[in-house]
Amino acid sequence: QVQLVESGGGLVQSGGSLRLSCAASGRISSIFRMGWYRQAPGKQRELVALITTGGSTNYADSVKGRFTISGDNAKNTVYLQMNKLKPEDTAVYYCNAGDLRVGVPDSWGQGTQVTVSS
Repeated sequence: QVQLVESGGGLVQSGGSLRLSCAASGRISSIFRMGWYRQAPGKQRELVALITTGGSTNYADSVKGRFTISGDNAKNTVYLQMNKLKPEDTAVYYCNAGDLRVGVPDSWGQGTQVTVSS
């Protein structure tokens, strides 16, 4: 199994920045992509950004140009740099890891709260 631990959430004013970190441990060799999802109160969980082990990235339209996902293979850590934050970015942010093995579900972190005040 893969264990994911997020950190870096908090309260920030509109226009500010935060960096989230997600440290992976366990069966890391089976991970082929990692990403960030978020869930606001009363809304469904949605994709924010993904990065593959090959370095390809994908972003939700709502965060393009403001958020950057990156990875540090030596530290088994994925980051989400969030700039120009807006109140609508307020949510619990979850780290996600996809497994190469057929039938093995994705791994999820416990979530970290991001609150953007107007």
